[in-house]
Amino acid sequence: MTSKILASNLRHHLTRSARILSRRQSLSTATAAAADSPQPYEDAAGITMKGVKISGRPLYLDVQATSPVDPRVLDAMLPFFVSRYGNPHSRTHFYGWESDEAVERARSQVAVLIGASPKEIVFTSGATESNNISIKGVMHFYKDKKKHVITTQTEHKCVLDSCRHLQQEGFDVTYLPVESDGLVDLEKLKAAIRPDTGLVSVMAVNNEIGVVQPLEEIGKICKEFNVPFHTDAAQALGKIPIDVEKWNVSLMSLSGHKIYGPKGVGALYLRRRPRIRVEPQMNGGGQERGIRSGTVPTPLAVGMGAACELAMKEMDYDERRISKLQERLLNGIRDKIDGVVVNGSMERRYAGNLNLSFAYVEGESLLMGLKEVAVSSGSACTSASLEPSYVLRALGVDEDMAHTSIRFGIGRFTTENEIDRAVELTVKQVEKLREMSPLYEMVKEGINIKEIQWAQH
Repeated sequence: MTSKILASNLRHHLTRSARILSRRQSLSTATAAAADSPQPYEDAAGITMKGVKISGRPLYLDVQATSPVDPRVLDAMLPFFVSRYGNPHSRTHFYGWESDEAVERARSQVAVLIGASPKEIVFTSGATESNNISIKGVMHFYKDKKKHVITTQTEHKCVLDSCRHLQQEGFDVTYLPVESDGLVDLEKLKAAIRPDTGLVSVMAVNNEIGVVQPLEEIGKICKEFNVPFHTDAAQALGKIPIDVEKWNVSLMSLSGHKIYGPKGVGALYLRRRPRIRVEPQMNGGGQERGIRSGTVPTPLAVGMGAACELAMKEMDYDERRISKLQERLLNGIRDKIDGVVVNGSMERRYAGNLNLSFAYVEGESLLMGLKEVAVSSGSACTSASLEPSYVLRALGVDEDMAHTSIRFGIGRFTTENEIDRAVELTVKQVEKLREMSPLYEMVKEGINIKEIQWAQH
């Protein structure tokens, strides 16, 4: 009798296990089939998207627009999606406590990378929000005494638009020009400061041309005149050493997805001593010390913190490696074609951003011909515009050269083979377009086309 019961139980257990295994296998097979089957726009000959057909996924050289998430960052984030999913603002149970602890650890990781206190870090949705809080928030808070903002003509669009918004409210804004190398003239900055200047905002590393502004010197000037100093450091974080004390920064905008972290999260550094005050731009539950209401997304904050910790450890190695790749890219192109101009200073520049203009080439045709390389003609936020880059125009670059600019973004995961392939494709496309250019033929014949008086019909 006992043996019959055992046999019955064993059969039941094996049947149940087989059903579970069969279900898992069918799900696994379905998943695999979905992964292996071509997408609607994909066929054996290549990929078609937005009317453009290419042989395969392009090389990615647009790291200034966004960077891939580092697998180690993803590993740190995953538990907070599936098992540690508590609201960090829930104070009454374990799930909230562990999420809160993770957010505070991430806050410390961000702070260490810029030489700040964790108490000075406010999590936001990204650098655009941080810029808005910094510029509008400071000027609204001190509006009774301060009516003037100083910025540069080459700032990110969200800074320029925030300043224009303030102008509509009656504030004065001075847009400083930059020199031909993209750097701000410190004497012009000093001369622009007024008794009612409430903020100076200068980007640390330019997103289009990669120039590094003299932030320590700007900080000294702001300290001398007792004016708060804000910098958009989205492109600087994790790429160049940052020290908020050395730079005398009052506010700093940071982004997660520019440093191999997730999209949708950023941070604002807000100095405590001497204290800088801002008017919140969003009302709600008073999270983040009332400066940025809304539930802090724990997985995203954890991802940004992990990305900052990795950047702290690997910044020197990344910088050396990326510098070699930039040199390989620039020399590879210049060795094969002439009329290549680097936009922005070569001395004060982040190596991972190489902005080149190609003479005697129609810019849109060049970009369309480089569909096997993911590059851009400028900021991702303005790449839909057919107008020449306002950053390059501020440098005094001729309109035709500004139209032909390509920004190559080199990052942590870029390989030598990708650089070599990018050189090959770029040179091939430039040569192809120049063969069709009558202007290039005239230049080769020694004609100075700038002296030609073109007839109008």
